[in-house]
Amino acid sequence: MIRPIEPGDVPAVVTLVHELAAYEREPDSCHLAEHQLAGALFGAGPALFGHVAEVDGEVVGCALWFLNFSTWRGVHGVYLEDLYVRPAHRGRGLGRALLATLAAVCAERGYGRLEWSVLDWNEPSIAFYRALGAVGMDEWTTFRLDGDALAALAHG
Repeated sequence: MIRPIEPGDVPAVVTLVHELAAYEREPDSCHLAEHQLAGALFGAGPALFGHVAEVDGEVVGCALWFLNFSTWRGVHGVYLEDLYVRPAHRGRGLGRALLATLAAVCAERGYGRLEWSVLDWNEPSIAFYRALGAVGMDEWTTFRLDGDALAALAHG
C-alpha cells in the first residue's frame, strides 16, 4: 500500500533514510533526526513531502520529494530526494508503485517532470529507472556548495 506520509511514520522514515545512506556508502554523512524530518514535513509551510510503502502495517519504503520549477517550461516539477525500499521487500513492485504515485501527482497537478539523481555505480537502480522509461541526464554535472565553502561564499 502506498500512501502519503503521516506524523506517526516519521521514526520509521528516519530509519529508512539512514539505511539508504548506508546503502549509498555514506552512513556517517547522514545526520537526519526525527524532529528535523517532522518539521520539514509537517511544520508551518512545509517544503518537503513524502509517501510511504506499507506492508502488513510496517513502513518498508519511502519517497521524499519537493517541488522544483522549470523556467523553460514555466511549470513546477517534482524532485525526488530519496527513494528507498528495504532489501527484503524489493522485487514486489513497491519502488515502481512509489514512482507511479509521484508520476500521478505530477499529472494531476500539471507538473512538467519528475527527476532525481542516482549514483553512477548503482547499476540495479539505473537499470530499473531505464526500464520505466527514465532518461539519464548525463550531459549535466551536479555542483554543490556546503560546509566551509558555503560559509565562505555567504560571508564574502
